[in-house]
Amino acid sequence: MSNKVTINGVEVSTDHYINGQRISSEKKFSVINPNNPSEILAEVSRGDETTAKFAVSSARNGFNVWSEMTVDERSLIMHKLADLIDSHVDDISLIECLDMGMRHESLRNRVIPRGARNFRSYADIAKEYKPRKWHSNTTENEIQRMPSGVSVIITPWNAPFMLSTWKCAPALAAGNSVILKPAEWSPLSASLLGDLIDEAGFPPGVFNIVQGIGEEVGAALVSNPNVNRVSFTGSPEAARYIGKSAAENIIPFTGELGGKSPLIIFPDADFDAAVKKAVGQFDDSGQVCLAGTRLLVHSSIKEKFLKRFLELTAEQKLGPSFDDSTEITPMIHPDHLKNVNDFVSRAKINGDKILCGGNIYKKGHLWFEPTLIEPLSNESEVIQKEIFGPVLTLQTFNDESEAVELANSTKYGLSGMVYTSNKATAQRVGRAVRAGTVWVNCFLIRDLTAPFGGFGISGIGREGGDYGIDFHSDLKTFQVLDNSLTD
Repeated sequence: MSNKVTINGVEVSTDHYINGQRISSEKKFSVINPNNPSEILAEVSRGDETTAKFAVSSARNGFNVWSEMTVDERSLIMHKLADLIDSHVDDISLIECLDMGMRHESLRNRVIPRGARNFRSYADIAKEYKPRKWHSNTTENEIQRMPSGVSVIITPWNAPFMLSTWKCAPALAAGNSVILKPAEWSPLSASLLGDLIDEAGFPPGVFNIVQGIGEEVGAALVSNPNVNRVSFTGSPEAARYIGKSAAENIIPFTGELGGKSPLIIFPDADFDAAVKKAVGQFDDSGQVCLAGTRLLVHSSIKEKFLKRFLELTAEQKLGPSFDDSTEITPMIHPDHLKNVNDFVSRAKINGDKILCGGNIYKKGHLWFEPTLIEPLSNESEVIQKEIFGPVLTLQTFNDESEAVELANSTKYGLSGMVYTSNKATAQRVGRAVRAGTVWVNCFLIRDLTAPFGGFGISGIGREGGDYGIDFHSDLKTFQVLDNSLTD
């Protein structure tokens, strides 16, 4: 019998989902409400090595069924799941708002519906795949894309439902079975996904959810020799450990590992749009890997920019996630709030200039003031390390070459933004910025068929479109000698 909690009228299982069944663990971990950190939302099953082994065994059995189905049959089930997500947007949004603390308005109108888009898009991409065929050296040749086996998917605590669907959909579309390990700070919306998977009619073992602590059950999953792919989103530190474990078994590994992205503003840019986009980087309290946290502003417009930026930042409303007028939501967890506060405290000691904010908003709560820092040097910690909070930095440049040098001066390279009205400037600077995605005069506009990933320590491998499906596949060259076969 599944253990469940009812949260604001929505019933959520607190157990794992393995082999089409709810499985309980004796040990539990607590999940809190970021809007009220003293409130425990649920006590959730805490998986261990035994749980991991059962999940891998179940996924292997599920793979044997799922991989033998046609791409059309798999696509039909994935589309049904997408329809179910659409019909449950309100419940999923509500749970994730409480579980992770993201703005409810963003979740219900954009983030959770993107989960349905992910499954539909990958199902269609798989159906539309046309293998390369050619003739050479007296043979007919074809590239065959084969399902690789069991994919372990480890997702972060920010936007957990959407990112789970983004990473699981290509594995399923490739014909693989999946074991999803959601982050321990925000596992509840993933549990709702398990219910919808069941209702959509996925065969048992094709999709499994294992909850728990990364160092425990996560480590057991990625080191299991019967796993065929590992896909991770999180920190570079965790990725190094996961990558070593995957390498022990020669398992392909992909990681999206955060960023320290530049937002470059030239003097010919649409000024109002650029400033508003800069202030917009405080969205979700800066808990967004793609955020342009390093503001690089041409020296000729620094004072004008700073004046308007501070005016708009002062208007930002800190409040609960359920209030649609809220612009700055709480941080997800007391440990993360402390980490962000420690970064800013060290910046003050280092001599970096706090231009606004810089403090915990209210003792006993998880809000941090939107903060802008002018660093003492480009080597300052707030420039070189990911903070993952509502903390931006401001630096100036005098010409294109200096802007590019600053933009490329960290070990990260996930994304970048360029604001200019000059086409040549946009082309030169956009090409020179070392990042997986560069937006010009816009931000977070995504084409799901485009490759997504990072340079440097921002990641390894690519997701999106055929790139994502190829990662979860084994590519085979199939050759037939001319005129050697008969009907």
